[in-house]
Amino acid sequence: MDFILVGLGNPEDGYKNTRHNVGFEIINKIAFDFDIPVIRSKHKALVGVGNISDKRVMLVKPQTYMNRSGESVRAVLDFYKMPPSSLIVISDEVNLNLGKIRVREKGSAGGQNGMKNIIYHLDTDIFTRVRIGIGPKPDTASLSNYVLSPFNKSERPTMIEAVTAAAEATICILKEGTVAAMNRYN
Repeated sequence: MDFILVGLGNPEDGYKNTRHNVGFEIINKIAFDFDIPVIRSKHKALVGVGNISDKRVMLVKPQTYMNRSGESVRAVLDFYKMPPSSLIVISDEVNLNLGKIRVREKGSAGGQNGMKNIIYHLDTDIFTRVRIGIGPKPDTASLSNYVLSPFNKSERPTMIEAVTAAAEATICILKEGTVAAMNRYN
């Protein structure tokens, strides 16, 4: 295995198409584009293994719920004896404008609970992440209600483009490295 690509989200059907499940949507896009079914249940996740260019990758959608994503990520890395440097975590980001993409080689959780849990379980923040802006929380909504809400009709075209761009940024990381992806997609 060369890379582990983890999309963050929540597993139940009621969470589909919500802001917090953008990571799952990007894994779904990559899985579709490269014909890698993500259907096998292993490591507290749905996983699929395949090739992207000359890289062997595992696509992972943790089934532990967002706030416990680190349990699944730790299990995958331990099983395959992979270092955190082989990890790319894809998640939503409330502190970025809608549809904006940010690629980073390391850094804080930025308030994202799934990312916090991964950092806790790995005991490091040195792994690549692709964050997709879901827009700032309105003053009238709680953070949990906002991130668990669906995108409205006017936001959907922007998010469709963002999912495609984030999938492309992730593939760029695999082929050309994180710095190239940062320069092209940030």
